[in-house]
Amino acid sequence: MADLTPTPDRPGLHVTKPDPTTPATATAVCHCGATATATGDSQVKALVEGYTANHGPAHRKGGARR
Repeated sequence: MADLTPTPDRPGLHVTKPDPTTPATATAVCHCGATATATGDSQVKALVEGYTANHGPAHRKGGARR
């Protein structure tokens, strides 16, 4: 399986939750250089909401859409 962890060269958001009893984890890297990690379902939810509202889809490097 490919490594889906975002990097500065491959920005994005990666969330894992292997099973219902394991806490979710997330890693985010944006084109602007912002990075974040979270552990726990509520923290991951907040990270996803913040990333979606302020990074990734909210803005693109140089204003261009990918």
